[in-house]
Amino acid sequence: MKRIYLDNAATTMLSGEVLQAMMPYFTDVYGNSSSLHSYGREAVSAVDNARDIIARTINAKSNEIYFTSGGTEANNWALRGIASANVKKGNHIIVSQIEHHSIIDICKQLAKEGFEITYLPVDASGLVSISELLHEIRPTTILVSVMAVNNEVGTIQNIRAISEIVKFYNVNFHVDAVQGLGVMPLDVEALGIDLMSLSAHKIHGPKGAGALYVRNGVNINPFMIGGEQEHSKRGGTQNVPAIVGFGKACEINQRDFEFRDKKMFELSTYFISKIEYEIPDIKINGHVHQKANGIVSVSFRGVEGENLIMMLDMQGIAVSTGSACASGSLEKSHVLTAMGLTNEEIRGTVRFSFDINITRDDIDYVVRVLSELVAKLRKTSPVKAKAKKEN
Repeated sequence: MKRIYLDNAATTMLSGEVLQAMMPYFTDVYGNSSSLHSYGREAVSAVDNARDIIARTINAKSNEIYFTSGGTEANNWALRGIASANVKKGNHIIVSQIEHHSIIDICKQLAKEGFEITYLPVDASGLVSISELLHEIRPTTILVSVMAVNNEVGTIQNIRAISEIVKFYNVNFHVDAVQGLGVMPLDVEALGIDLMSLSAHKIHGPKGAGALYVRNGVNINPFMIGGEQEHSKRGGTQNVPAIVGFGKACEINQRDFEFRDKKMFELSTYFISKIEYEIPDIKINGHVHQKANGIVSVSFRGVEGENLIMMLDMQGIAVSTGSACASGSLEKSHVLTAMGLTNEEIRGTVRFSFDINITRDDIDYVVRVLSELVAKLRKTSPVKAKAKKEN
């Protein structure tokens, strides 16, 4: 059976080049990077090299890169670290309604601890309201956090415009760029970003490796106590193989960025044109132009998205409803809800996310199978009757 993986926004296949770069650090160069002997010095040299590569990728200084276990840890650290370190200045935090769960959930926890949280609304395309940001920012605001690229619909936020407002009020600005790395140019100086979360596994690097960029001078408390690693901000033995892999993945991403971006645009455009022609009564979600190439969110009206996903999987096609971190949850997407989609549209939404190994023949096969399955499900699905009652 033909197998096609279209869930690259959830995670990507580890690059062969990345694996090759990592292998020596599982076997020959196995020292603890905190040790003073030659084994340790070899390990710390590899960690420093990866830190330099990642810093160059986002136009930061090497000592502004702190390694973490992934994007979720980086997001948690950014919000909790800023909140606890700046509580004397204020207790107000602003985030958008469509942030990743690792932002939304830590905000809920901070609210229980006495912090005030404002959730900025978005328009129908998923763009954050700039006017609402201007209205909500106040003297007690200590942090604004807005993601670069939405992981469910691919909309790219107006980061520079948001930054200019935030900087005018002398407030820290955090960007969750986990989905943005590899999708858009990320220059922390040009964009005016104070903190930024990154993750390796979205760009063909290893799982379990991430980083938090913290601009020098930003007041943030440590994430983990108990070691001198990461400038005493994040204690614990460093995952040297994964860090090396993260650095290599960033190096490859920078090298191949233009080629990959062009290929993603071509694949996404071809896929959208095919399904719009072949399948009636669908809705493409996200901004028409200002969106990540390679992420296509589609609402199939009259269809249960989870049923469609399972049936596609039986045909060898892997897709998702949206965020991998929310899979298994019975709650409807907070992103699509904020964008104003109806209950029927939300239930019928499927995310397709591409990679350069996908071909037009693959897309033709996917659309052919999709067309057949959607038609079949619409004949038997009770979704429309259910939607009428709820709406």
